[in-house]
Amino acid sequence: MAAPTSSDERLLTPGEVAGLFRVDPKTVTRWASAGRIGSIRTPGGHRRFRESEVRGLLADLTSEATLPPAHG
Repeated sequence: MAAPTSSDERLLTPGEVAGLFRVDPKTVTRWASAGRIGSIRTPGGHRRFRESEVRGLLADLTSEATLPPAHG
């Protein structure tokens, strides 16, 4: 299900996304190519990422990382 688009939603560069996840910008580009994160192409061919989607993914990953290990 695609996130609703809004004309006033902030778009982030790969470098900005990389800073949030503490990874290299090339990693963010690989994630987009693999479909792990949605991206938009500018008329010049550059990738941009919806801030709401990026923050949602970051929140999901952060909550998964802080869950106690399953015992079983």
